[in-house]
Amino acid sequence: MDDDSRFADFVAERADALLRYGYVLSGNPHDAADLTQEALIRLHRAWSRVRRKHDPESYTRMIMARLHISVWRLRRRERLTWDLPEGAHLDALPSDVEQGLWQALEGLPRKQRAVLVLRYYEQLTDEEIAAVLGVSRGTVRSHASLGLNKLRSAVPHPTAMDRSAR
Repeated sequence: MDDDSRFADFVAERADALLRYGYVLSGNPHDAADLTQEALIRLHRAWSRVRRKHDPESYTRMIMARLHISVWRLRRRERLTWDLPEGAHLDALPSDVEQGLWQALEGLPRKQRAVLVLRYYEQLTDEEIAAVLGVSRGTVRSHASLGLNKLRSAVPHPTAMDRSAR
């Protein structure tokens, strides 16, 4: 099996998961598609090296996280909206509380959102997040703390909502 067919197999198996990851990072289906496409292009260029030395999916996710941050540096301002993805949607729609959380997550600055996604969605340690984003461990902890505080103030705790409904 040659490298191109192995790359094609990898893309066929993991493209949907990478697209979902891009959506969690960016909060926008169009940006998620762009992130995924650009990351796969860069992976293809380095495929023979990456396949032998690293896990291709983690390498691709690292590329996506770094691309997401670099886009933020170029744009500086972003306007996100909560729109359902186009086409068929097999997942259950988020509850009101979950939708509020997604909207609050979209309102965070890109670095804070990236840190929280890498920590809670990807379950990376602070050291791993620092390596992916190219920042210090202290910066990761700072962004996580600031992001969580903003989320806590923006989204009411579900048990507090249950109590108020009684």
